[in-house]
Amino acid sequence: MMTKLSILMYLKNMIAKTLLPNMYTHMQYPTSISKTLGLETIDIGAGTATIEIKTSIELHGNQQGTVHGGLISELADAAIGTAHSTYMAEGESFTTIELKINFYRPVFGGLLTAKARPLQKGKNISHYFCEITNTEGKTIAIATSTVMTLYDERAKGR
Repeated sequence: MMTKLSILMYLKNMIAKTLLPNMYTHMQYPTSISKTLGLETIDIGAGTATIEIKTSIELHGNQQGTVHGGLISELADAAIGTAHSTYMAEGESFTTIELKINFYRPVFGGLLTAKARPLQKGKNISHYFCEITNTEGKTIAIATSTVMTLYDERAKGR
């Protein structure tokens, strides 16, 4: 018998490695982009998410020899999207309508951790804050995002 879980409970089981083959949720986790890039959700709560990636210049470097800012932006977007998805019920979806990121120090590889939380949760529009830290726990970037929740027909196919 299949057991449908809320996204929050599904992700909690995924992190704890207690997902059973019969457990599922209405959104796809882990996401394809997370699998491709090696993003790992390590903590989850209602409206919060912590995601990590192990980076190296050989895989994630730009022409200056640092980790590409686009990868760091994707890490923030993934953490924010995962955090917001914990609020989604069947027939609901969401889309990012704005993402802003400020970079504070270069990254030459190592573990990056993104922690996202809501600044304001609304019925249609929500605002998020995400801090990205390096292996030493120093802030390397701060991102903010505006997310729009979609309902019924607007949520289909997303």
